[in-house]
Amino acid sequence: MNYVNLFEEVGRTSYPGRGIVIGVSDGGGYAVCAYFIMGRSENSRNRIFVEDGEGIRTEAFDPAKLVDPSLIIYSPVRVLGDITIVTNGDQTDTVYEEMKRGRCFAESLRGRRYEPDEPNYTPRISGIMHVTGGKFDYQMSILKSDNGDPESDNRYTFSYSDPKPGRGRFIHTYMEDGNPLPSFEGEPTPVSIHGDIDEFTEGIWKALDKENKVSLFTRYIEIATGKYESRIVNRNK
Repeated sequence: MNYVNLFEEVGRTSYPGRGIVIGVSDGGGYAVCAYFIMGRSENSRNRIFVEDGEGIRTEAFDPAKLVDPSLIIYSPVRVLGDITIVTNGDQTDTVYEEMKRGRCFAESLRGRRYEPDEPNYTPRISGIMHVTGGKFDYQMSILKSDNGDPESDNRYTFSYSDPKPGRGRFIHTYMEDGNPLPSFEGEPTPVSIHGDIDEFTEGIWKALDKENKVSLFTRYIEIATGKYESRIVNRNK
């Protein structure tokens, strides 16, 4: 299996939508994640990421211009013990609460489906990172309509144990720009991961289309200790 260059893959299309990257740093010492959002409408572009405890939330950059918060204001990242949850919607809270009750990742999403944004039916993409005892594994999920048919759901969960240094997976909501927007297809893309957190962050941010990118969050978690550092980049300042 070929691991493609992450930065090239991120920039392959002008509108991948929202994206999640999870993997291991090339030195092998860190569990790595990234989450980015993009926007075509004024409402979608009117956002920033802000810290919220151990996670982040989206917030309106200009509250006076906020039209419909239902699908754009949420907590993309939350932490439950040694598990970091990252998603593209309010299913972050669903995963957090259901896993807190003892359900597994896949079970926690059973009651959710794609977003109700006809005609796109945007997929819900999610991931969890489990760092404990000097070990790291992760899972990713995509919930989508069946080739644009809102009456049928496609539900996929992917698990990655003992991931190797410099390797990760990238999943995003759309294959490319369009109207309606074509949903992501296939399993998460195998990507190569390089550099420290600042190089990683800069590489993704530069690769994203300058007209459509909105915000980016990255985190490096030290596998041996669980300690982490994060970065936030916002277009709106």
